[in-house]
Amino acid sequence: METFMNENFLLETETARELYHDCAEKLPILDYHCHLDPREIAENKRYENLTRIWLAGDHYKWRQMRSNGVEEAYITGDAPDFEKFCQWAQTLEQAVGNPLYHWSHLELRRYFGYEGALGADNAQEVWEQCRNRLLEEDMSVRGIMKASHVTLVCTTDDPADDLRWHRQIASEEDMEIQVLPTFRPDRAFSIEQSGFAEYMQQLGQAADVDIKDFGSWKEALSRRMDYFEELGCRVSDHGLLYLPWHQTDEREIEDIFTDRLCGQEISRGQALKFQTAAMLWLGEEYQKRDWVMQLHFGVTRNNNSKMFQLLGADTGFDGIYNRVPMTELSAYLDALCQKNALPKTVLYSLNPADNAPLGVLLGCFQEAGTAGKLQQGSAWWFNDHKAGMEEQLTSLANLGLLGNFIGMLTDSRSFLSYTRHEYFRRILCNLIGGWVERGEFPYHREKLFSLIKGICYNNAVEYFGFDLKKV
Repeated sequence: METFMNENFLLETETARELYHDCAEKLPILDYHCHLDPREIAENKRYENLTRIWLAGDHYKWRQMRSNGVEEAYITGDAPDFEKFCQWAQTLEQAVGNPLYHWSHLELRRYFGYEGALGADNAQEVWEQCRNRLLEEDMSVRGIMKASHVTLVCTTDDPADDLRWHRQIASEEDMEIQVLPTFRPDRAFSIEQSGFAEYMQQLGQAADVDIKDFGSWKEALSRRMDYFEELGCRVSDHGLLYLPWHQTDEREIEDIFTDRLCGQEISRGQALKFQTAAMLWLGEEYQKRDWVMQLHFGVTRNNNSKMFQLLGADTGFDGIYNRVPMTELSAYLDALCQKNALPKTVLYSLNPADNAPLGVLLGCFQEAGTAGKLQQGSAWWFNDHKAGMEEQLTSLANLGLLGNFIGMLTDSRSFLSYTRHEYFRRILCNLIGGWVERGEFPYHREKLFSLIKGICYNNAVEYFGFDLKKV
């Protein structure tokens, strides 16, 4: 029997161990999609205890605590930090097979030097060890990032954001880690949502544009893209239920937009027409700027309306949409392709049933000049567990070119979550190592190492065009 989470954790063959320990383990981390707060990086924040850095804002853990019958006071409420931690420790004992069990213990090992298994019986011991460790100089936000060998992160930012913290970080000559903004215009896109007109005022002020029609909406967003680009932005991102395809003429779009700006209700069909026109224009803009367009879709938001009213969004009540229309996504990509305006694009579906449809669709729109111009994003959110990662990687290998894949991201608000890259790399090395051991792929050390380096780091450097050296 293997010792719990020993050095060969998840590495089942000699080749897998060689690929990981001699290659992947030593590679730096490029986190091209996350939800870290740039202010906390700029201020080099320190955390006083494990609850503050580990549980606050982590809706992955909140969901499991609720599943264990924990009262909300110990999750998002005002219970003492230590009591919240104890509730998580007790919950973790039931999390056999859950990625949070692995992630939590990887984080305890890598950052706090705790080698045991956390549970209710040793919560006090772990709490004290981690609290003492957090007092040490190297456990600031930047210290954690440096220890994780992070070279670059892309945060997720609203177009109206002044990016003051990015500007401050960029001005520091001794800052070794690049912190770049990502352009995420979801609020400018969500015309049917309440508060749209108020947000247009906010966006207009940021862009110094009086937004009164669709044309001035474009002008405002174009100016904000210019501003983001000044601070190194190379990436956009969209969170969508699905990619709409409901074309109409420019005049109807103007009518829909101005009606909504005046406070009138619009139909779902009208919203989809606006969103189609908006996404077509945005895709063209990204292509002109050589930005990568990320499309995250397949999420049903705020399923528990009672808890949404109590706690708001992003608190652990989202789910998987099971009817993503691939025909509409295909029509959108095709329309941009016909104009020679299709940007480099990363497609993420939260529904694992979309792995094969996405893998096939990617191959319809690849182009000369860019290896893997269209990418299937890493297994995401409810899928970034061992089985989900293996399924996504295997499907991508079966239907496309795994060697061109741009690899893992954290998609996290936690500075401790860089161990997810380790988790991914172990799974990747085990998968490829197994193929080699079974005679399904030849053993050639140099070529295998090149593949691993590409998937884990180098491909993303080249794909996004970041100012980084390959390894």
